[in-house]
Amino acid sequence: MKHRAIGAVLFGGGVLLLALAAGLVFVVKPAMTKLPYDLEPTTSVAEAKGATFLQITDGDVGIYQADLKSTVLVSPNAKATSELTGDLNGKAVVWEVGQTVDRTDLKQLVSAYGAALALDRVSGAALEWDKEYLDDSGTRQDVNFSGQLYKFPFNTEKKSYEIFDRDLRAKRVAEFKGTEDIQGIEAYRFEQVISDEKLDLPADRIGLLLPKLAPGATAGEVKYSNTRTVWIDPVTGSFLNVREVQRKTLTPNTGAPVDLLNADFAYTEETIKGSVERAKESRDSLTMLGVYAPAGAALLGLVLVLAGLLVGRQGSATAAVEARHRAEPAPVAGLTPTRVDQTPVRDDTPTVEQPRTEPAGGVLTDEIPPASTNWKGDDPSVPTQRSSTGEAEKR
Repeated sequence: MKHRAIGAVLFGGGVLLLALAAGLVFVVKPAMTKLPYDLEPTTSVAEAKGATFLQITDGDVGIYQADLKSTVLVSPNAKATSELTGDLNGKAVVWEVGQTVDRTDLKQLVSAYGAALALDRVSGAALEWDKEYLDDSGTRQDVNFSGQLYKFPFNTEKKSYEIFDRDLRAKRVAEFKGTEDIQGIEAYRFEQVISDEKLDLPADRIGLLLPKLAPGATAGEVKYSNTRTVWIDPVTGSFLNVREVQRKTLTPNTGAPVDLLNADFAYTEETIKGSVERAKESRDSLTMLGVYAPAGAALLGLVLVLAGLLVGRQGSATAAVEARHRAEPAPVAGLTPTRVDQTPVRDDTPTVEQPRTEPAGGVLTDEIPPASTNWKGDDPSVPTQRSSTGEAEKR
């Protein structure tokens, strides 16, 4: 009984561990390969050395050259996420993004923008949301975000993806170009090339530039080029490194073109290090809960199930032996079993050596054997033995 109880406990524990392993694989791991609701805000910094840029200060337009620093802050908006409805409820998270570009020599602001968008929790791509906006001119504008912006899919593949470009208000293809090692992580490198595309800018903004940068011109357009290279952690889809070689050129209807921006922005070493550390932490969590923990739980569960079966079987065998012993009568002390294969011998049963005859004299008969006369002496004082019948007749 004790063995069977222990076997049942071991078997039950094994089944629970197997169920836990399945839960880790089919429930916990998929939940971990989604953008969390409680993601901590992250900051990324990129620098451009010796950049040429347009700066407008108090209405004064000028082209300058200095080092620039771009700072991007991404903050999840838990309140806006909780208010999502329809297909977005449970599928998307709302992020608020802000960027500032400063010249490092004078600590002056050159440009800034703010945005709010909804991202698919699995793919990281922007989803259509009625409250999304982009503000890079002091006024919030409606915009349809799409494609990848600040996140690639979990388990990124070696294929082309589309990255949204803020200046174009549209997405363009980023091709997979190979793999590179980024501080111990094999990163996927994607490259997006935008060549001399016209920016859709209001006429009043271009009109503000012409008197200072292209005197005599009455109209113009701004052409935009950007070679954007991103290094992605394929497991988490997070950005490990980013480089953007940007150029914006004012082309007036009269006069020479003027560079409004010519800069090579790249993540700082501190930003790359922080991105790699966050990616490694996420990777470790995914590996632990998605691989090692399920494998260990499954292996231990199988061992316990087998052990439970063996112990339970041993208990059943022991119980059967005990039951058989209880059913058999115990032998009585001092009694010898009777052999039934031998015929009992009685006193009157004839034997081979001595066939049964009429009773004869012997030690077990009632007859007195005749006396021997060999001991008769001449001494008259000794009584004479009685003669046998034959001898009496002879006398």
